[in-house]
Amino acid sequence: MSVAAAAIASVPPLAARARAVGGSPVREILAVTARPEVINFAGGLPAPELFDREGVAAAFRHVLEEMPGRALQYATTEGEPVLRERLARRMSVRGLPTDADDLLVTTGSQQGLALLATALVDVGDTVLVEEPCYLAALQAFGLAGARVVAVPGDADGPDPEALAELVVRERPKFLYTVPTFQNPTGRTLPAERRAALASVAARHGLWIIEDDPYGELRYDGERVPWIAAHPDARDRTVLLGSFSKVMAPGLRLGWLRAPAELRRACAVAKQAADLHTPTVNQLAAARYLAVSDLDAHVARVAAVYRERRDAMLAGLPDALPEGTVWERPEGGMFVWARLPETYDTAALLPRVVREDVAYVPGAPFYAGEPDRSTLRLCFVTQTPEEIAEGLRRLGRGLKDGGPGDGA
Repeated sequence: MSVAAAAIASVPPLAARARAVGGSPVREILAVTARPEVINFAGGLPAPELFDREGVAAAFRHVLEEMPGRALQYATTEGEPVLRERLARRMSVRGLPTDADDLLVTTGSQQGLALLATALVDVGDTVLVEEPCYLAALQAFGLAGARVVAVPGDADGPDPEALAELVVRERPKFLYTVPTFQNPTGRTLPAERRAALASVAARHGLWIIEDDPYGELRYDGERVPWIAAHPDARDRTVLLGSFSKVMAPGLRLGWLRAPAELRRACAVAKQAADLHTPTVNQLAAARYLAVSDLDAHVARVAAVYRERRDAMLAGLPDALPEGTVWERPEGGMFVWARLPETYDTAALLPRVVREDVAYVPGAPFYAGEPDRSTLRLCFVTQTPEEIAEGLRRLGRGLKDGGPGDGA
């Protein structure tokens, strides 16, 4: 009997973790709102007109003309030494003594999260996160099979006493935090709170994963030292960094700084994932750091983003319903708003999108019970004039929709 005449058996199912973890709501919203007429506050996208296109192009031209054999060849998993040396120097200048060998170059800092989840998490292990939390971190930890538990907190971030209680009760592998200009809330943990979290980690035995993609985008106030620089946390903190927000996300260049044993485990996980981050991108970034002034470029970008943040904050009172509250972020890319509790921002989104504007509903950012009245707005991608128009459209959509009305 031929195969065609016989019954065709089904293929095996997807892994349970792949079935259980959904896609990114942000990516899905961006796909739905890709029309050019939409003013999109949903994505966390840097402004493309501010990329240093000439500087990056010159760096690529140099490495392809001067060292094509090396630039186009396989490389070590840990990353190009010249790039790690320059990254280590930048971190050391900023108050965290670092050697090149302390660093592992990753394909975006998002890969760093996936590698850490592979290296640290067994299926069923508990990991702790802030509430609300960066969406793609929840994805990475969920795909690793972790049980994700939110740490209660306040405007200053996770509560240290609550963290200590959870560590004793749950025996988690790590705490994940974005302490500077957090995604989605834009908040920054004060130095005292960072020290308290480091102290809990030291007393109770806990890894801290400190994600810092936005820290250089400061518009007001003084820089707060990394948790990784705190004496209590130096041997138990992983610091993640990225060029995505300060150079260009398309380079897909990030790095992690970790103690030796964990860093080696992440390198093994990376060998299984992609062998190494693209050599030509690493060498071009190293060249850029050598001949261009990245700090001056970041300062120019920050000046523009500051104006856009201020335009967003100026327009919010007229755009959002009475009783809405929000904070003024000192940097980063996002404003987080909480509407009156009768509003469901996910249900309202389709009506708002019909006004040719978009935001991200807050519910997916919660590991625990979500606050459905929250939303995230990105202010860096549009000009002040576009922001003002987008907020007018948002106001119309929310007014027409009414509390909880998603029709």
